[in-house]
Amino acid sequence: MSNKKTPVRVYLNENELPKQWYNIQADMPNPIKPYLNPMTKELVQPQDLAPLFPMALIEQEMSTERYIDIPEEVLDKYKSFRYSPLVRAYGLEKAIGTTARIYYKYEGTNPSGSHKLNTAVPQAYYNKKEGIKRISTETGAGQWGTALSIACAMYGLECVVYMVRVSYDQKPYRKAVMQTYGATVYASPSKETNVGRSILEKDPNSLGSLGIAISEAVEDAVMREDTHYALGSVLNHVILHQTIIGLESLTQFEKMGDYPDMVIGCNGGGSNFSGCAFPFIKHKISGEKDTRFIAVEPAACPKLTKGKFTYDFGDTGKMAPITHMYTLGHDFIPAGIHAGGLRYHGDSALLSQLYHDGYVEAQAVHQTDVFKAAVTFAKAESILPAPESAHAIAVAISEANKCTEKGEDKAIFFNLSGHGHFDLTAYEAYNSGKLEDFEYTDAMLKQGLATVPEI
Repeated sequence: MSNKKTPVRVYLNENELPKQWYNIQADMPNPIKPYLNPMTKELVQPQDLAPLFPMALIEQEMSTERYIDIPEEVLDKYKSFRYSPLVRAYGLEKAIGTTARIYYKYEGTNPSGSHKLNTAVPQAYYNKKEGIKRISTETGAGQWGTALSIACAMYGLECVVYMVRVSYDQKPYRKAVMQTYGATVYASPSKETNVGRSILEKDPNSLGSLGIAISEAVEDAVMREDTHYALGSVLNHVILHQTIIGLESLTQFEKMGDYPDMVIGCNGGGSNFSGCAFPFIKHKISGEKDTRFIAVEPAACPKLTKGKFTYDFGDTGKMAPITHMYTLGHDFIPAGIHAGGLRYHGDSALLSQLYHDGYVEAQAVHQTDVFKAAVTFAKAESILPAPESAHAIAVAISEANKCTEKGEDKAIFFNLSGHGHFDLTAYEAYNSGKLEDFEYTDAMLKQGLATVPEI
């Protein structure tokens, strides 16, 4: 295909928005292993999850139906901030002098500034419908907490957020946005829960982790009848909701007259990458296409590239279901990198299985390389990317350079999952030469995996 035939960006009209989410469980050659109860180690039953989630989400979590209808009320909310544009990155192509065609789906245009609102809205909707008054959650960099605070405000729900301490300190304006929408925000580990107090007794200066914050939010939820827990990534129903990104992209690529040879996304718990990639992976599973799929993670938190594919607890306090996934160990405390949304010790069971089966590749990158790519992109495309999203940009540029070396005209597509307007301390550190790289060593891996349960 010629390198200059597609428009700069493609929009959708209201009638072209997806009316259903795509469930990849219907098409996976090897199904994921079932969740286990953290107390009994027996298979999780729907009633085990009822203290945490509304029944509609539990049904979605366990469903193998290929397409699941989006409720009309959720569609109405989606229409207020979706679609998101598919953009041909002509500026970036010129800046790096590539022969490749680079596209990105920009999820930073909605009120929360990231893709997280795609699942926050339906989660708040289903909880409201079941009569829940209050939702507790965790957040890493603050994107998920921001999105859920907005969704709770939409439905008149109280929102309580346990924010990983290092990000709580690094990104104070994320906290301010959440509070503006009515959320209560605690630095995690906190003194509000038994789990938090226990961690602080051992390490008063703990940077926190998503595993700890999840434990606190789960404990908060199970202690109150009016409260449910909401998760912003990892779980099947969360990824289901995020497939609206990839479904929109399929229609937009058809309008572009193109189709990606590579799909790239950053990977923390899996919702960003999977939501964008799964509707395309469907075509690879069926043999229709041979697209490469690359999940990008921090070198400081390399669960796919270095972790173990096994059963592990989803949280540090051993309160969430035990999941079969790639993990670094549930006691893992990552370095304080600025991509706080990518610091989870484990990964989506769906993405883990597809990676294990060879449908997905993974690459780990250092944060100085990530911010170098982010600055290149910002200058070329006039968008300041979130540190998480910039991981995808770094690999997209790397793969585009490889195409140039080989004289290949390939289509590279990545998900720009959010803007970096609240991440300026990270950019300040990079611009002043103070940003450090962290390496996850084999010794750290051995220590982390020592706590994985034998199942």
